[in-house]
Amino acid sequence: MATLSRWCRWKSAAFMATLATALTLVTGVSVALAAGATGGAQASIVSATSATKVAATTSATSSGIAPAMSCAGLTSLDLAAVVPGVPFEITSAAELAAGSNMLGNWAACDVKGVIAPQIHFEVKLPETGWKANYLQVGCGGLCGNVNVSSAPASAGCVPLTNGAFAVASSDEGHYQGGGLFSADPTLRADFGYKSDHLLAPAAKAVIKQYYGQAATHAYFDGCSQGGHQALTEAQRYPTDFDGIIAGAPANNFTALNTFSHAWTAQSVYLGGGPATIANADLADLHAAVLKGCGAPADGIIADPLSCTWDPATIRCAAGQTSTSEDYCLTADQVTTLRGIYTGPTDENGKLLYPGYQLRGSELNWAGIITPATATGASGDISFVRETLRYQVFDSPQPTLTYKDVKFTAAYYKTVMAPNEGMYDATDPDLKAFKAAGGKLILWHGLGDQHIPAVGTMAYYKAVEKDMGGSAATESFARLFLLPGVAHCGGGQGPDTFDALTAMTD
Repeated sequence: MATLSRWCRWKSAAFMATLATALTLVTGVSVALAAGATGGAQASIVSATSATKVAATTSATSSGIAPAMSCAGLTSLDLAAVVPGVPFEITSAAELAAGSNMLGNWAACDVKGVIAPQIHFEVKLPETGWKANYLQVGCGGLCGNVNVSSAPASAGCVPLTNGAFAVASSDEGHYQGGGLFSADPTLRADFGYKSDHLLAPAAKAVIKQYYGQAATHAYFDGCSQGGHQALTEAQRYPTDFDGIIAGAPANNFTALNTFSHAWTAQSVYLGGGPATIANADLADLHAAVLKGCGAPADGIIADPLSCTWDPATIRCAAGQTSTSEDYCLTADQVTTLRGIYTGPTDENGKLLYPGYQLRGSELNWAGIITPATATGASGDISFVRETLRYQVFDSPQPTLTYKDVKFTAAYYKTVMAPNEGMYDATDPDLKAFKAAGGKLILWHGLGDQHIPAVGTMAYYKAVEKDMGGSAATESFARLFLLPGVAHCGGGQGPDTFDALTAMTD
């Protein structure tokens, strides 16, 4: 695997000393950030060698494998029986000008189709420059639309921008972004684990028809739900892809969308009342956290797991009014924040989801954990509602809300048992993927407001244990943690990088 200095092309060099320490492999028995090297080799963004390599790649990708047939001709092909067990058809194939291609400056044959019963997909086939590579990209949220316009961890990847990859994605079998589709068991399974496994051979078949030869390498890149899709593929279908990039994976889907989001919602809306903390509080709160954690001048907490700042240290004194100059917390706000930083636990103190918000992530909470006003709704409320009503139980429960989630061992079993093997991609056994020659890059922003990064750390530790230790795991899988970065990008830390080049290397 490529090192930090080779594959991370960051927006700002000012954070390099911090990132070289924090953006490293998780090691040790407990979940913690490893202490990485901070020498010049790690701090270098693009060395003379890598710069030369980029230039060479740019010129090399100007030519490639030419199409063996016309784009329009694809619509006349009967492909229903080409892939056994995957009935599909092409519904349209049209020329896409290079200037209209969001993936890069290359003209494409833009193919659209359907896999039975209703998995809609799109494949962009480069007209020039194709290097026999296939890239499948994931979606976000509960999906419900086809978006093949971006690869989340591939910023500046020259082979992608020059047309070396045929690229495909799907809507995971439904038309809208809510959870209503899960009332149908077939659509539930397509979303939970099947759609990407069906798309891979269908897209590869289209590629073979168009170019007259098969793709020699296949890759997957996704973040959030796309990260969930990525890990589902590595765990269930280890030969679908040679390389997989999984960002901020929602792989512990059921517990995340019930217990994690409901916990933060119940923490913010104590007793179902108005929100104790709203978006307007976040800047002052964040400043207090940075001070309490001893953050450096750049305002990025490199290792938030090492900070145990207690909100009670700035509780308002009797009669004190909080101001930006002298910010303090009410008793209810202290309770709220302690809950957010602790994570969902049952009556025995056991985590019901292996994650919690890390200190330093506060600026990213707006609209997700905290509402615009005390009487407004947060994103967490919506996430829980869709999952509880349509995705968790065998039949729709249209009246359930975040208030109905109970943080007990018994309720945990009630929620998790019906969905075992449906939505969650938490199996740490990646031996078959490794044996097939697969490579995995996991990454997660430590300021993620949607999916706590600790959950990904916990999964990686489980993989290490199952695979026989860190050395056996590092030979095919790596985890990178991005200080200050929010969900799938944004936030306060450098968030633009190219993992796809590292993967293809």
